[in-house]
Amino acid sequence: MSDETQTGKRGVSPLIFLPPLLFAALAVMFWLGMNRADPNALKSTREGGPAPALNLSPLGGEPPFTDADLRAGKVVLVNFWASWCQACRAEHPTLEKMAEEGIQIYGIDYRDEEAKGLKYLADLGNPYTRNGADPSGRTALDWGLYGVPETFVIAGDGTVVLRFAGPITERALEKTIRPAMEKAAAIGAR
Repeated sequence: MSDETQTGKRGVSPLIFLPPLLFAALAVMFWLGMNRADPNALKSTREGGPAPALNLSPLGGEPPFTDADLRAGKVVLVNFWASWCQACRAEHPTLEKMAEEGIQIYGIDYRDEEAKGLKYLADLGNPYTRNGADPSGRTALDWGLYGVPETFVIAGDGTVVLRFAGPITERALEKTIRPAMEKAAAIGAR
């Protein structure tokens, strides 16, 4: 019997190439992912567009900020926070420092109990120019929120310049937030 008869005249199965091809494709995807400009950045469909409408409830009896506040000609930040959020507590000293510098920060207490949100501000201080509550999460959904804390840099005409996910650290403030605020100021100067 010849060798061809014993092997059944089969050639090499194309399936034999599948594992190395899958491995190569996966390796390329990992390499591309690790070489992005900022691998931790989450894309926002809001950047470059108008700030979404606000549907906020009062927090502590004070009226919430409005759409007009975001389009009043000044660069502002909108910060989503919650009393139950540990990362929000971590960023709070940085927000207070920014407020002391005169940066206007509007706060949105996300899916929180009003009493707990007010206690959080009483205990840690209130760095916000004005606050509003989003107990249902509807505004957060409209803004494309992934979680808290998240901060949006808004140009004076209401354009969203940056969405920053996660706590603002000193490094993030200098490397990301301040440059976005400068960009937002340039938009307002046009």
